[in-house]
Amino acid sequence: MTVPAAPGLPAVHREVRLVRQVSGEQVTERHFELAEVPLPALQPGQVLVRTRFMAVTAAMRTRMTAARLPMPSFEPGRPLWGSAVGEVVAAEGAALAPGDLVHHPYGWREFAAVDEARAQRLAPDALPFPAAHLSQGATAWGALRRAAGVRPGDTVFVSGAAGGVGSMAGQLARRLGATRVIGSTGSEAKASRLRTELGYDATVVRGAGPIEEQLRRAAPDGIDVLLDLVGGEQLRAALALARPEARFALVGALSSQMGEGGGVVSPVELDAGLIITRRVALRGFGVYAHPDLPAQWTAEFGRGLRDGSLAFPHVLLQGIAQAPRALCELTQGRHVGSVLVEL
Repeated sequence: MTVPAAPGLPAVHREVRLVRQVSGEQVTERHFELAEVPLPALQPGQVLVRTRFMAVTAAMRTRMTAARLPMPSFEPGRPLWGSAVGEVVAAEGAALAPGDLVHHPYGWREFAAVDEARAQRLAPDALPFPAAHLSQGATAWGALRRAAGVRPGDTVFVSGAAGGVGSMAGQLARRLGATRVIGSTGSEAKASRLRTELGYDATVVRGAGPIEEQLRRAAPDGIDVLLDLVGGEQLRAALALARPEARFALVGALSSQMGEGGGVVSPVELDAGLIITRRVALRGFGVYAHPDLPAQWTAEFGRGLRDGSLAFPHVLLQGIAQAPRALCELTQGRHVGSVLVEL
């Protein structure tokens, strides 16, 4: 059926489409177009959701390329998608009802027709404000607890510490008992915020000298844990400083995702001898493999936000027309924390 126009329900809405794939150039607003289209039709078992907030992430830059990916790529002429929070405004099934707050995977559009199985109902009082449901803290929490097993007394290094995951990871490593937390980022201005606001004791700044030398000064006794969002030189430097029985959680590859080529491979030569003799554990981590984690994280995050022990660093741009700008600024390293758009 087609959802009819009604008070509060417009006949048309806006969505952001990819104009052309990115290949060897920086992402600009010319890669996107804002299209006005009819409200989507609902099929049985679907709900119509008015999107209120959407997240913009580095992985979206990679999906704009023609590279072979382990996940679907964005297609020219079609809308992008991504994590979003919205309100159900019409329903064809019975599991959800108008007024329900839900998480869904179809950001980049003002309204979305969503299968009920893909719309996760959110408790209105679970977090102090709806946009917090778009935090990437679940990834940081799961990687530090489950993949790396942070313990009291650990020295932790987080590469890419100013992004959506990294800006939560410093706080969480401290929460788990780490005694020294080091983060890398792209500018001294962001490094200062990491040290003064987000739980980091010391920072490594790309472009301020060899990463390994900076890390050695920040952690002269070595590191016990790496939460790696970057790969490349930073992963190699972390291995050089790894203590015996160090645990590495590999989560991202920003060195290639944000690079000119936009590929997904972040090649780096690792010293197998160091891995073996120091008994370093390297483990990949993704939230999708831990279906129980989001609910556990939401409970932890809610407590932390309410008692002031956790912060949610983020920037919030207003209106769907600002979504392309949000992704461009993210790829340029303009922000600290999560990048969100309020529709």
